[in-house]
Amino acid sequence: MTDVQVRDAPGDHRFEAVSPEGVVVAFSMYDVVGTTVVFTHTEVDPRFEGQGVASTLVKSALDAVRASGQDVVAYCPYVKAWLARHPDYQDLVRAATS
Repeated sequence: MTDVQVRDAPGDHRFEAVSPEGVVVAFSMYDVVGTTVVFTHTEVDPRFEGQGVASTLVKSALDAVRASGQDVVAYCPYVKAWLARHPDYQDLVRAATS
């Protein structure tokens, strides 16, 4: 199911993947610290796992971050792994500080 639409829900501090029926099927939580978007957790409804939803969600979220001129810190294991598989997004990554 890669025909989801991704939207930013800044009031909820998350990007959401929405099915054609308007149901949120996945989300990626974030906090904004200065000019950095810190991804903390990604979750996919179990009924939609393995269908490319999380990848579509993360790619769209990172594209939105790039368009905004911000950078990224990935504490979320899924976002971190996605970034590791996509070297063309490394320019967005800011080194995490403790």
